[in-house]
Amino acid sequence: MTVRQGRLVVVSGPSGVGKSTLCRRLVERLGAFLSVSCTTRKPGNAETDGKEYWFIGRVDFEKRIAENGFIEYADVFGNYYGTPRKPVEEAMAAGRTVILEIDVQGGLQVKKQYPQAILIFILPPKAEDLLVRMEGRRRGEDEQSKKRRLETARQEINVARREYGHLVVNDVLERAVEDVAKIIQKSQETI
Repeated sequence: MTVRQGRLVVVSGPSGVGKSTLCRRLVERLGAFLSVSCTTRKPGNAETDGKEYWFIGRVDFEKRIAENGFIEYADVFGNYYGTPRKPVEEAMAAGRTVILEIDVQGGLQVKKQYPQAILIFILPPKAEDLLVRMEGRRRGEDEQSKKRRLETARQEINVARREYGHLVVNDVLERAVEDVAKIIQKSQETI
């Protein structure tokens, strides 16, 4: 008996919309594989290597780019971020649903390579909610940084409306988790 190929799910959304919490809940609920991205940025105080990200040097990251070691990657605010290819493809080959929590730029790269990928964009209930959520995270950002993130969020939302197959509003976390889980489960029925 052959194992059915797993599904690739991209979850994107603006900074502060609750993607990480939503993805963790999906992993618990669906038994999915959550890909851990690599980054060249320095870890935050509460971040652990291999949990939130794999923290690697710029030279190592660029070597992996040259070796086609990423499904997608981007330079975001001066740091590289990328999805390691090998663990994702191994999990899919084993029949697991794989969740990539990545930005829209990465989502579009994934869509080119894996046209069957499910692209889901998470929206805030209102645009003003993003600023409140960003400030609530207390990452010590200055006003310039906040403005840049809000402008990036507006641009990502515009792209997602055109390019993503599904938009889900995260007004109540459990409802958003339920909506995303239904999208994933429905897509598995069509395989």
